[in-house]
Amino acid sequence: MSPKTAMILSAGFGTRMQHLTRNRPKPLVKFYGKPLIDHVISRLEETEVENIVVNVHYKAGMLEAHLAERRSPRILISDERQKLLDTGGGVAKALGLLGNEPFYVHNSDSVWIEGAGSSLKRLSDRWDPSTMDGLLLLASTTTSLGYDGTGDFAMSPNGHLRRRREREIVPYIFAGVSILDPQLFDGCSADSFSLNEIFDKAIEAGRLVGLRHEGIWMHIGTPETLQEAEAFDLNVV
Repeated sequence: MSPKTAMILSAGFGTRMQHLTRNRPKPLVKFYGKPLIDHVISRLEETEVENIVVNVHYKAGMLEAHLAERRSPRILISDERQKLLDTGGGVAKALGLLGNEPFYVHNSDSVWIEGAGSSLKRLSDRWDPSTMDGLLLLASTTTSLGYDGTGDFAMSPNGHLRRRREREIVPYIFAGVSILDPQLFDGCSADSFSLNEIFDKAIEAGRLVGLRHEGIWMHIGTPETLQEAEAFDLNVV
C-alpha cells in the first residue's frame, strides 16, 4: 500500500537557523539551490502521493505564496496562524484533510542521499496494517549529519521499536519521516502535543516498527549543519 496523502510539518519558527530564518520560514531556506520544502515535495512526487497537506504558522503568507506556484501534487494548507500545535497537534488538526487511510508525515528539514533505492518506496513496501500502526524511517547515528546525540530507538530483529533507556546508547535516530494510521490519533485533544506521544502509544501496543535508511541522512537544523551538508559533492534531489 502506497499512501496517497502526505503531511509536511512546516509550521515551526526555525530559531536555531538564526539569521537564515529572520525573514523567511525555515522550509524556504535554500539547500543545494532550492528551498528545503521543495526537496521534500520532489521526494513525494516520486511516490503515488496525490495530495500534500502543509501546516503553516511562522511567516505563513510567504510559504503559501511559494506553494501556490505548484500544480501537482495538490497542496492543501492547514492553517495554524492562531496557535502553533507542535508536531502531533498539527497532524491531529489536519486529519480532516488527510483522510481515513494511512499517510506519510515528513519533516520539512529532513533530507538525505539515497542508498539502496527510494526510502519512501521502501517504507510503503514495508507497511503492513495487520502488524503496525506506525512505521518510522530510522537513520544510523554513525552515518548521519547534524546529529551528535545518543540515539532515539533500539530495534528488534523483526523491526519493532523501543525507546532508548536512561544512560543507554542506541544505534538509531528518527529520520523525520513516517507512515501513520490515522486511528492512532483517536481520542487526542485538539491541543498542542508532540508526535512522540503517538509513537509511545504505538510502542505500548507493540505496533511501532522501524525501517533503516540505507544512505546518508541529514538534519538541517543550524547554519553550520546546512553548510556541512552542502559540502557533500553528491547528488541530492
